[in-house]
Amino acid sequence: MILAIVFGGLAAAQTSVGGPDQSGAALTPGQFNTVYNFFSFAIAAMGASAVFFFLARSQVAAPYRLALLITGLVVTIAGYHYFRIFNSWEAAYVLQGTQYVPSGEPFNDAYRYVDWLLTVPLLLLEAVAVLALPSAQARSLAWKLVLASALMIALGYPGEVGNMTERFWWGLASTVPFVYILYVLWVDLARSLERQPAEVRVYVRNMRLLLLASWGVYPIAYALPLLGITGASVTVGVQVGYTIADVLAKPIFGLLVFTIAMLKSQQDTALNPDAVPVKVAAGD
Repeated sequence: MILAIVFGGLAAAQTSVGGPDQSGAALTPGQFNTVYNFFSFAIAAMGASAVFFFLARSQVAAPYRLALLITGLVVTIAGYHYFRIFNSWEAAYVLQGTQYVPSGEPFNDAYRYVDWLLTVPLLLLEAVAVLALPSAQARSLAWKLVLASALMIALGYPGEVGNMTERFWWGLASTVPFVYILYVLWVDLARSLERQPAEVRVYVRNMRLLLLASWGVYPIAYALPLLGITGASVTVGVQVGYTIADVLAKPIFGLLVFTIAMLKSQQDTALNPDAVPVKVAAGD
């Protein structure tokens, strides 16, 4: 059902320039290059962090390696989709005189929603996995977060490619699972933190705040057309806003996950001196 909602809108994205976000307005070179450079930055950030997270798995204890594996997969998937978004952006505009005008090739913003449908549930899984909770507790949290996040993305997509009325109502519907995710992270997950070391609790608090701050950018960018911002301004605002949010929510969020994994690994070693020590740097 969720997959049908998301992928069912792909045809609509291919026959327009992406709904109300992508108005087809001409862009100045500065506007075009701003989006172009943000996409390029995102590709570099995702690719470099993927290499780091996959290599960093050997620096943490076994119970926390799954979290870093998931983190590496998140930024790898995002990097691939940003490469496709980057290519689509290049193809969608052509320089004529002093302006970039639509080339006739539609900008395919559906790549974002395919990416989010895969990466957002994985993001929440990595947050649960790094805590190494008891199996039953971890499964319960994971199912709640994965299903709610997939529903949130699926409900947001029809508004992305629809008219303003559809954008409002689908955006409102998408807010319901979003609020539920926040409830799970701040209430259900909080109960599981009681047995975590104090330093780990601080980093988990920061991780949740970063998630809230980065996810808060998405609805702001989504709502720009509803606020009366039109033409080239909304095209640039939406693309830059989504890109900033993705970098915060994936590579930066992953660094917090890595920090938590390192802390917990060192504390596990301190509590069990007979265990094989975790390497904290190459050559140690």
